[in-house]
Amino acid sequence: MNLEAGDPQCVSPEEADKLLAGAPWQRFAVLGDSLAEGVLDPPVDGYAPVPWPDRVAEALRRGRPTLDYRNFGARGLRAREVRAGQLAAALEFGPDLATLVCGGNDLLVPAMDRAAVEADIDAMVGALTAAGATVFVFGLMNITAATDRMDLLKPRLMGLNASVRKVAARHGALFVDLWRHPAADQRDLYSGDLMHMSARGHAHIAAAALTALSTRLG
Repeated sequence: MNLEAGDPQCVSPEEADKLLAGAPWQRFAVLGDSLAEGVLDPPVDGYAPVPWPDRVAEALRRGRPTLDYRNFGARGLRAREVRAGQLAAALEFGPDLATLVCGGNDLLVPAMDRAAVEADIDAMVGALTAAGATVFVFGLMNITAATDRMDLLKPRLMGLNASVRKVAARHGALFVDLWRHPAADQRDLYSGDLMHMSARGHAHIAAAALTALSTRLG
């Protein structure tokens, strides 16, 4: 059964094509941690097991078949490691569209330095926008709404999202706010370890990203 087709928080290929009509982007880069890489566990019946960055790239490629797409994301990285290991390669690739997702692993460090994390994210978003890319970033989803095991994480998540929002405003990047996502409290959006997203979660993130991108095409 194709549950994805009836999920109000997903977009069909036809809907995605309408959202991206006239999209000019030809080189799409993804930077970040496991959420950027597209770690997807477990599969959810009725949802295609396709990570959100690949979904976005597929939608863009339908309108521009020559799209060049590079995903530099790698699991387990903190913001400073993403900056050190991915930014130069992404800039060399020369994207006109880029997205960055990181900071989640920094939340797990007992002595997290939020200012340092914000500075690393700011440096990456600033460099990408200065190079001419349209950049979109995310406010992470409120995973604490789906479990009673992570209450201590909530203020850190909110703080990181506030930092990313400030960075986006500073550089004119798109901020995709997943915190208030209407399905954030539904357990099957997340993986078994409550650290990653399920196939359904990736479908929802892709829909939110495509909707945000459409606002740059009006």
